[in-house]
Amino acid sequence: MSGASLPSRIGPYLVERRLGAGGMGEVYLGYSVAGEPVAVKVIRPDRTDPHTRARFEREATIARTISGTGRVARFIEADPFAELPWLAMDYVPGRPLSDVVKDQGPLSTPLVASLGALLAEGLAAVHAAGLVHRDLKAQNVILGDFGPVIIDFGLGAFVGASKGSLTQAGVVIGTVRCMPPEQALGELEVTQAADVYGLGTVLLYAATGHYPYDGARWEAVAAQVVNAEIGPDLSGLPDELAPVVSAMLAHKAEDRPSLEEVTRQCADLMRLLGTSPARARRALIQETTPKDHPTMVLPQPDTPMLDRLDSLERLLREESASPAENIPVPPSGGESGPDTESDVENGVENSPPPVQKPEPGSGIPAEPTPQRGRPPASRRVADELRKRYAMGPALAWSKR
Repeated sequence: MSGASLPSRIGPYLVERRLGAGGMGEVYLGYSVAGEPVAVKVIRPDRTDPHTRARFEREATIARTISGTGRVARFIEADPFAELPWLAMDYVPGRPLSDVVKDQGPLSTPLVASLGALLAEGLAAVHAAGLVHRDLKAQNVILGDFGPVIIDFGLGAFVGASKGSLTQAGVVIGTVRCMPPEQALGELEVTQAADVYGLGTVLLYAATGHYPYDGARWEAVAAQVVNAEIGPDLSGLPDELAPVVSAMLAHKAEDRPSLEEVTRQCADLMRLLGTSPARARRALIQETTPKDHPTMVLPQPDTPMLDRLDSLERLLREESASPAENIPVPPSGGESGPDTESDVENGVENSPPPVQKPEPGSGIPAEPTPQRGRPPASRRVADELRKRYAMGPALAWSKR
């Protein structure tokens, strides 16, 4: 994709390039004014009804409080009431687990056990804050120098916001091959057991290269997922992993183990296989992170981007003094059907460029000029939606 088709700016971040796309929308590599790389996700318009925006605001507020683990990409900020909602998270250098398995083949049993223990610990911190990821899959696990990190946390607010239906505007909510039966049946408030199931699909894929259910169309896959008489496909799964993975993929949520049990079982398995959790983690990193791979390096802004960031700094100062219009450009289209494969690494759909004027003699596109005297689009949208749905400025939240 050429740079001309990229949005120049999303919220307070300048966009350098597109990282991926999928059923939820698009993700871009952006930079803060200080030059910090971030992954900025822009949500598709058909995922932005008032119910979803409200849930996103609630969960984005809570997501900032998550601590105690490095296994979940840090949530930075979000604007759920922008014309196209967006959220910014730490850019995680590394490769998706799905790419690693495709390139190198399934992981060995000790490495899968290490992956399970590490990710279960990370998810426990998310659950301790009262949140559920809802869209765990191999594409949402990045392997790098630190080990596995879960990304796309926060987008779960969109994944779980369907009102009693598997589809919303013709798009599957979540990744059907990795979702538990209760989510495929359209339950509004899935529990932490949904993430245990999702983690089970990740471990099965890591060990075998396939998911528990598959088919040519999402409807066929969903029919298998919700049918208690059809067990998951565990072909190729090593015998040592079968007890823990099969329990995680139990049809009924109450039959699945807790994350603490998963961590303990994986740790016991590593010792049974003649290694320790710490040694297995080191081996996992060594075998999945080629040092010469470009995605392993944290990106840095080049000279043209530094010039643009200087301009952005001045523009943000002006906007803080006089509120400006900052409306993201809607996507130009893209896939409208269900995402049975799954979202790409950090992904969403294409956006046409905002109107830009070249800076004389610089060769660098100018940033959009703000319109004076009007409140930001996100504030106006938020006020309108809150008034319509009688929402207070601080939306209530209760633990699931």
